[in-house]
Amino acid sequence: MFDYLLSPEALTLRDEVREFVKTIPRELLIDMDNDKVQFPKEFLQEAGRRNLMGCRYPVKWGGRGLDWVSTCMVMEEVGVLGYIMSCTFGVGAELVCDAIILHGTDEQKEKYVKPLLAGDLFAAECLTEPRGGSDFFGTNTTAEDKGDHFLINGQKRFIVGGEGADYFLVYAKTDPDAPAHKALTCFIVDRTPAVKVEYLYGLMGCRGGGAARIVFDNVKVPKANIIGKLNGAYAVFNTMMIPERLGTAAMTIGAARPALEVATSYTTKRRAFGKTINRYQGVSFQVAEAAMLLDACRSMIYTTAKAVDSGIDAARIRRMVSESKKFVTESCQKAAEASMQVMGGIGYTNIFPVERIVRDLRLASIWTGTNEVMSLIIASEWYQEFMAERAVGATRDCENDAEEAFAEDEKIYS
Repeated sequence: MFDYLLSPEALTLRDEVREFVKTIPRELLIDMDNDKVQFPKEFLQEAGRRNLMGCRYPVKWGGRGLDWVSTCMVMEEVGVLGYIMSCTFGVGAELVCDAIILHGTDEQKEKYVKPLLAGDLFAAECLTEPRGGSDFFGTNTTAEDKGDHFLINGQKRFIVGGEGADYFLVYAKTDPDAPAHKALTCFIVDRTPAVKVEYLYGLMGCRGGGAARIVFDNVKVPKANIIGKLNGAYAVFNTMMIPERLGTAAMTIGAARPALEVATSYTTKRRAFGKTINRYQGVSFQVAEAAMLLDACRSMIYTTAKAVDSGIDAARIRRMVSESKKFVTESCQKAAEASMQVMGGIGYTNIFPVERIVRDLRLASIWTGTNEVMSLIIASEWYQEFMAERAVGATRDCENDAEEAFAEDEKIYS
């Protein structure tokens, strides 16, 4: 943890989160990984009781009035329990609440945000559909205007918390004739008998989060439950991509950290050829690489968090958040795999938690936008930024700083 980047209030909160993390019984983590627990309600209830969720939101609505740097710290520390624990922690308190805080009414915040941050309600975000993953705006879920309410029909899949949520953040098509970015509306949908959990997924890792396929069968939703404007889901989606991707990246560091710690400890005890294996460069260099990667991840995360807090232009933030999500998730996977490698065969067993960590972290580069989508965003924003700066001569044009820069007939572009 980069303590020197945290405010006194954030340092106090960090210690509170660490104490909370220490109280979570190992049996819960094991039972979740074995699918004996489908959703950790007691974990979230206790986090709410301790006022640990949604720290960047106003005190009025149950937060602590802190910033994104503090939020990233919390997500890393919670992630130490396992990637799925931070997933369930963040989906409601950092994603659903974010949409309501930024775009919702005071009535919605009172009814849905305060009890969620207090641990009295649970929420899930419904984005992905069976016929569309990365093509979010191609959604087929519909919401039909019935005068004083909407009638929602459709289904969403891979919904973390689908098994345990009391309400759902749902994107649905409200204007089928409009362009994709102007056709959707974001709704708060309470769980009723018409909201059905049709399927629970068997996952490679990140088990115990209630990942489900949800079917909405003529679900009646009052117009007061629209978040933002009618047909205005694009604005909600854009702001939510910050907590979606920056939060995902931050918690990945926490989930990878125990793998490095376990491996470090193991290599100082395990002996081979007369000395502990950390004395061999083939081992210690891999541990060093993993430590370096995690520190590089923190540098990127906290720099990006500072950028978000500063309110710089949206395009730059979009690029930095996408870079963070891609770099951090891939680097943490490498760090966890290196930790397993130096432990040898025992690292591949359930004698140590490293094998579970490796399984869990595989999700990180897939969900909340695949890393291929992140590359697409990074490239698009970078080219636009470069061309804009070049157009106004903001920086030195270094192309001519070569001895033969003006050689005739050599710079051929077509």
